Amino acid sequence: MAAEEIEIDQAEKAPQENSKQDVKPVQTVIDEIRQNASLIERAVITTESRITSRVLRTLTTLRKRLSDEVLLQAIQQLGSRKYKTQLMPYLSNDMQVDSSLAQTSESGTLPEVDIYLSLLVLLRLIDKPNLSSALELAITTLNNIQALNKRSFDPLAAKVWFYYYRIHELLGQEQESRTQLLAGQRTAVLRKDTDCQAVILNCLLRCYISAKAYDQADKLIAKSTFPEGAGNPQLARYLYYLGRVKAVQLNYSDAHHNLQQAIRRAPSGNIAPGFLQNAYKFFVVVELLMGDIPERSIFKQQLLKGSLEKGGYLAITQAVRVGDLSLFADALSKHSDSFIRDSTYTLILRLRHNVIRTGLRMISLAYSRIPLGDICAKLRLDSEEDAEYIVAKAAREGVIEATINHQQGYMESKQGGNIYDTEEPQVLFRQRIQFCMDLHNDSVKAMRYPLKSKDDDLAKAEEARERESRLIKEIEDGDIGRGDE
Repeated sequence: MAAEEIEIDQAEKAPQENSKQDVKPVQTVIDEIRQNASLIERAVITTESRITSRVLRTLTTLRKRLSDEVLLQAIQQLGSRKYKTQLMPYLSNDMQVDSSLAQTSESGTLPEVDIYLSLLVLLRLIDKPNLSSALELAITTLNNIQALNKRSFDPLAAKVWFYYYRIHELLGQEQESRTQLLAGQRTAVLRKDTDCQAVILNCLLRCYISAKAYDQADKLIAKSTFPEGAGNPQLARYLYYLGRVKAVQLNYSDAHHNLQQAIRRAPSGNIAPGFLQNAYKFFVVVELLMGDIPERSIFKQQLLKGSLEKGGYLAITQAVRVGDLSLFADALSKHSDSFIRDSTYTLILRLRHNVIRTGLRMISLAYSRIPLGDICAKLRLDSEEDAEYIVAKAAREGVIEATINHQQGYMESKQGGNIYDTEEPQVLFRQRIQFCMDLHNDSVKAMRYPLKSKDDDLAKAEEARERESRLIKEIEDGDIGRGDE
């Protein structure tokens, strides 16, 4: 580990060590804010934006301990004069700040530290909640960031953009933020600000999806590119929104792939349990729409067991698996409020056709001949005409192998023939034979032959055998005996 990373880790652990001592809680939080401000200054000096990103990751834990008193003292100690006048009116002014704590160097305060303090005040206003003041402060902070136009602001600006849209969402005015978000997206692309590009793009997709403007969301996806340098959390959110758009557009294979990648890239369940639960809900529905049944292990996970079972997704899966239309209707009516709240109701309505096809396939396997009236009763259809139309459509699409006798009103399933009479098994068998032959030929080509020294030994042995054979022949002819006489 580099020396600089060790110093950052020690700086992050310092507030935890101080909390173990007999220190006032307020002073402990102030010390942590001061330490984060020093790390931001180091990030500006060394042009290392990752240090600022690590500071921003502590906002979740720091947010729970913020108070007006803490922020007032932090602004007095760390903020510049301009930002003191901007931020302090948003906090309670009935508290007295110790004059000994108000020690700050007006000329030495970096604007990045002022933006960080503005972000802390913004979080405090959201938690109070005082959303109107929070929105005013967010707009002011974004204007200050755009006026200064420094790349060291990029991680901080991304956070401010996220909370800018979140405030509009809490106020129920997310559609009013669309114009400002589009302008911010254009500016971020021109400045090659990857952090703001990723955050604003996700906010725009969420805005379009909340308004059910899926065509506009698809156009935005087609005409924009997600930045490569963005982190995994933002990429997971982008893939999640992309999967939802593709699912509505009946592109289930791409939706399944995007949702699966979003789940894999999402933070752990301890950090983002809500995101994983929502992603798995859409993942289960899309997999059912593709004609597959989700694995049982998904419903047994501790994180997902409650949300999927209580939300009705387990009941819907069981209804699709057995092909029972009445069971599907009961689960849909019982958990309709949950499906509407999760924005999966319209997708689940499409599963009715899958339930009918599954039930019809099971009937065709169980009966060689069955009246259309019985099919109508088993599938809980409205009339025999509907049953006849559904059977004809399933037979035409290849779901079942059956014919309809319109005069007598029954469905007759075709008897299963020899599958090896078809062309497909023969092609597969021929491919396997060809693979074995190619493997044999490659193995023969890869054989290693004896070296040249062994060839010499073989040649000498052959000469010795020839001499021996000549000697035997001379003995048989009697040439050796005559020579001795």
